[in-house]
Amino acid sequence: MPQIDDAELFGNAEDQRAYEDFCANQEAVEKFTLDKPALICRWRMSNKKVPMLNRHIRALSERLVQGEPLTHNMLSWAKQHVEWSLAEGDYTAHDGVLMLVIDINGNAAMTVGEYEPLADTSAKALRARSAEARSEADETGVAPELLAAVDNGELAFVAPADECLCGTATLIEQLAQTKGIPVTRVDIPAQLKGALFLVSDEHGVVAAADSDAADSDAATVAFFAEGYEKLRARR
Repeated sequence: MPQIDDAELFGNAEDQRAYEDFCANQEAVEKFTLDKPALICRWRMSNKKVPMLNRHIRALSERLVQGEPLTHNMLSWAKQHVEWSLAEGDYTAHDGVLMLVIDINGNAAMTVGEYEPLADTSAKALRARSAEARSEADETGVAPELLAAVDNGELAFVAPADECLCGTATLIEQLAQTKGIPVTRVDIPAQLKGALFLVSDEHGVVAAADSDAADSDAATVAFFAEGYEKLRARR
């Protein structure tokens, strides 16, 4: 998927002015109550930044609101607004969660809150979360959380073959490739075997607490979790 470059969005001064008007309108929207949410993204932060922002924005470009893709103006606004607002904002949750809400009319707002780890990380709980995320993907095109597993040294995601992965899942996929770990996709959670874990834009890599997988497969999941945390820890 190509990198989103703001400079490529504006071929002339008129387009640039249209984008500036769009940004001004979005700033006004945040002062009022949004309509019914059509899309909610939760991205983990670190030191007043979203470490995987580019990955999240690329995934956002594949999402749908009311059956339509987001405009280039919206994507560019989201990226710039995150970077500027988080850096200059007055808030205490520097390592919290950024929430982007887009309503049914295409208006958007952002807010920051404290991060709360999952209280239940059993396999059953992780399966339930992935099922809820799968329902969201049926409407928006991208699941914010995926169930995955490592079995006999192979990584499998529960996702359609042609679906864009969420930002965190693209990182895990890349980490697997650096280790020569085969990556596949399956249609339903029941097809997963081995070390079960959740891949989440909000929670990162969450291993099932009650997994009885082989030590080598569990170690691979730990490798993914460590890679995710190393990226988050970068300053």
